[in-house]
Amino acid sequence: MRITDIVWKDRFVEKLLIKHGVSVKEAEETLYCKPLIRKIAKGQVHGENVYSAMAHINNGRYLIVFFILKKNGTILPISARDMDPSERKYYEKHR
Repeated sequence: MRITDIVWKDRFVEKLLIKHGVSVKEAEETLYCKPLIRKIAKGQVHGENVYSAMAHINNGRYLIVFFILKKNGTILPISARDMDPSERKYYEKHR
């Protein structure tokens, strides 16, 4: 998957930081460090689906970022948080 750009909406940036304690920098590191990517759901717009990116980032956190992949390769992150135990197990098995 080739990322051409990351577009941040203010409401998602605020949610990441306040609800999940994840900074934009941490989320972007997750997306750019060769994460394990899975398709999660079909998007509301044809061809724009929801994916997750899982990675172990430099500060030691295991993060999962949920995003919409736009048709032109642009990513719209919609959430990010620490992996739960089952996600971390999946990540360790498949990375």
